Amino acid sequence: MAVAGCPDYFLHHPNYQQDNVERAANHRQADLIGPSFQQSTNRNSPSHQEDDVDLEALVNDMNSSFESLYTSVQTESTPLLLNGQPHRPASCHTHAQATSPHQRLQRSQPMHILAVRLQEEEQQYRTSSLPAIPNPFPELCSPASSPTLSSGSLPQCQPSGKYIIKIFSEDGMGKIVEIPADMTARDLCQFLVYKNHCVDDNSWALVEHHPALGLERCLEDHELVVQVQTSMTSESKFLFRKNYAKYEFFKNPLTFFPEQMVAWCQEANGTIPPSQLLQNFLNSSSCPEIQGYLYVKEMGRKSWKKLYVFLRRSGLYFSTKGTSKEPRHLQLLADLDDSNVFTVITGRKLHNAPTDFEFCIKPNKVRNEVKELRMLCAEDEQSRTCWMTAFRLFKYGILLYQNYKIPQQRKTLISHFSAPVRSVSENSLVAMDFSGRIGRVIDNPVEAQSAAMEEGHAWRKRSQRMNILGSPSPLHPSSLSGVIHRTQLWFHGRISREESHKMIHQQGRVDGMFLLRDSQSNPKAFVLTLCHHQKIKHFQILPCEEDGQMFLSLDDGATKFTDLIQLVEFYTLNKGVLPCKLKHPCTTVAL
Repeated sequence: MAVAGCPDYFLHHPNYQQDNVERAANHRQADLIGPSFQQSTNRNSPSHQEDDVDLEALVNDMNSSFESLYTSVQTESTPLLLNGQPHRPASCHTHAQATSPHQRLQRSQPMHILAVRLQEEEQQYRTSSLPAIPNPFPELCSPASSPTLSSGSLPQCQPSGKYIIKIFSEDGMGKIVEIPADMTARDLCQFLVYKNHCVDDNSWALVEHHPALGLERCLEDHELVVQVQTSMTSESKFLFRKNYAKYEFFKNPLTFFPEQMVAWCQEANGTIPPSQLLQNFLNSSSCPEIQGYLYVKEMGRKSWKKLYVFLRRSGLYFSTKGTSKEPRHLQLLADLDDSNVFTVITGRKLHNAPTDFEFCIKPNKVRNEVKELRMLCAEDEQSRTCWMTAFRLFKYGILLYQNYKIPQQRKTLISHFSAPVRSVSENSLVAMDFSGRIGRVIDNPVEAQSAAMEEGHAWRKRSQRMNILGSPSPLHPSSLSGVIHRTQLWFHGRISREESHKMIHQQGRVDGMFLLRDSQSNPKAFVLTLCHHQKIKHFQILPCEEDGQMFLSLDDGATKFTDLIQLVEFYTLNKGVLPCKLKHPCTTVAL
């Protein structure tokens, strides 16, 4: 370090090293400071009357003190610099010859002290080369007398906490959004619903899609989007789509968990109530177990083996001896904590799978390594859904139930404040018959229903008569009935049967999912694609004519409708000839 008051001719010796300075500091101060130097420093004491310091005398005293020190050192010393020239005292050689080698003392060699000013030493520890800034509040800084604000004392710039995420829709179009680091998947879906004016029915989901691996999964509502993005590659992306099956197992647990696959149900030897079945899965102290045969692909190979597999809270195991559950016969296939379950969307040809119902357990650390994936294959769709749903329940537990209840609680709260209050007159509405001179109340419900149907047929006849009398305008209801359905979210135009299967499969495959499309075999007909019991069925809607007017019918003319909107509204309220009511429209959104 620098010495205060050191003259300028002690400048930057080429052999100077920092570690030598540290070792030189081990000398005692009494050995380094001579009596003349002490006398000169005593002049600066507070008791001294003079205020001015004789710098020349102080420098000479320092030189004499160092020369006396060097004469006492027996080892070879480095020459001093006096007035910029090398200088060696004559007494050094004579004193060294008189001393025996056994009496030599092992000391560190004296080093020249750099005349580095204190201000320069402070600059050595600065973190950057920013210039010093005048400190307007020196009393608030440490030290209090510091006249400047160094770069190290400036507050660090906190990161904004904003991240750029790109979201894709079903049509391949993307949208870039800026989100905070703590935004969950539910919050991002709510944001996209608000921005794109979608119907907020709590069924929208964010999907993690890996095209290189052919995998995708639906993010849980509580997962952080930024954290999930860190485990994705540049080719991976987020998709924004519907997922009606995300919490459907809370409504119909027996449909998702067959009794033959739940070990607890087999041990009970009876039918288990749905509420008790869910409590057994959600309770962390219980030990439910899913069991059954699965095709397992060997790591790094193309061959598959059919094994008896057990899914527990601790992981996925397979038995090496038939269906034995003994610990010595169980081997671990995959861990649940650091993995996620994905649906394989590339089909059975890529991995040479034995069936079409393939799924995968992917560790979070794996990016594009196909060899590290645990590929599994079920016998049917119900078995695959059971395995994947149980995986989610074992991994997240009560968090899934909380995610399921939050939208319902919010919906109840909103409806409590925003639901319109029906008046007394609205609650007392009854069917009336004004065909006679005096109106009467229709008490018989069958008569009321027939009167409503008769009124509807009369309205159709009136509209048809108006069309005959004058050509309808482009905005007339009869001219719009043939094209107005194309504006509905459940209508998808000319898509193939395979594409309709893919859309329904991606959005949940629950009972009541439907879409309408143009028929490929009959240009004047339409097709209703409906999902029931995880099976997809197709119903053709054919045109029929009555009294010179065209109608649409699903049951060979037994029930007629003027347009597809009326047909969808009817089968939403009535089952009719369909296996179930229309509940969940299969929709897509353009971001």
